[in-house]
Amino acid sequence: MFIEQNASLQCFSFVLNIHTYSMESQLGKYSIKDLEQITGIKAHTLRIWEKRYHIVSPSRTDSNIRFYNDSDLKKLLNISILNRHGFKISNLAKLCEESLSEKIISLSSIAVDYESQIEGFVLAMIEMDEGKFERLLNNLIMNLGFEDTFLRVIQPFFEKVGLLWQVGTITPSQEHFISNLIRQKLIVAIDGIPFHTENKSPKTFILYLPENELHELGLLFYSYLIQKRGHKVIYLGQSVPFDDLSKVVSIHDANALLTTITTHPFNCDFVTYLEKLSLSFADLQIFVGGYLINNSPNLHLPPNIMAVKSFNDFKLELDLW
Repeated sequence: MFIEQNASLQCFSFVLNIHTYSMESQLGKYSIKDLEQITGIKAHTLRIWEKRYHIVSPSRTDSNIRFYNDSDLKKLLNISILNRHGFKISNLAKLCEESLSEKIISLSSIAVDYESQIEGFVLAMIEMDEGKFERLLNNLIMNLGFEDTFLRVIQPFFEKVGLLWQVGTITPSQEHFISNLIRQKLIVAIDGIPFHTENKSPKTFILYLPENELHELGLLFYSYLIQKRGHKVIYLGQSVPFDDLSKVVSIHDANALLTTITTHPFNCDFVTYLEKLSLSFADLQIFVGGYLINNSPNLHLPPNIMAVKSFNDFKLELDLW
């Protein structure tokens, strides 16, 4: 899985610290509380809609507890978006699934409402609909540009993905489907950055993930931010052994290292790893982000290591270089 840091970065670390939701949900079987948390529709409102407009018809367990299926979830996500944009529930209740989807697509072409766009991405992921994903993303990029699209929509989208993962809404194949599409877009965006920039004193950053660490999407976005500002990136990617990292540093005149750490991928503990990193590369500025750096209380970092708390904080730091 992926996702990596706090309000800005933990969207890439599959919610190791998101609020605790029901872990009893099974794929395709959701409680009314699950639907409230995913769609934003209050349970009380949902019950009224069921009774008055027959929006969905939940099944019931042997103990008479209502539960909902995948089709109910997708329909309610669509209705949630449209209702928030002023469509009356009485009219939405009469529409078929195809008509609801068409209204969502037409809506996304005329307005940039972040929450609606996020829910649109959720639907594209659940349905594994690459065409819908492309239309939504391209519209956002046209309106916001790639960087703001990532920060304002893609990042909180992955926070919601983490919620969906916890309540059992998505399968590994759906998660891999959407993460690979995002990864492709990041690589294309990086490739599209002009080689010649106005930066008069570019720095060289080595980007890597520690051995057995595979959460790469955040690292790719860091690479985009750095290169967009005219600096050079030596991108090593996932699961880099420490000895290999040392060899790369020895042959390149780098100014900084950047890594993100979501899990415990190394044989030593987190603090010991940071100390080793600091001592081995004492002449470099080292940026470390990820779940562990943000959730280690009273962590005292060596002078040449800086904790990266958010993408925006890192952007501000880059402007000082």
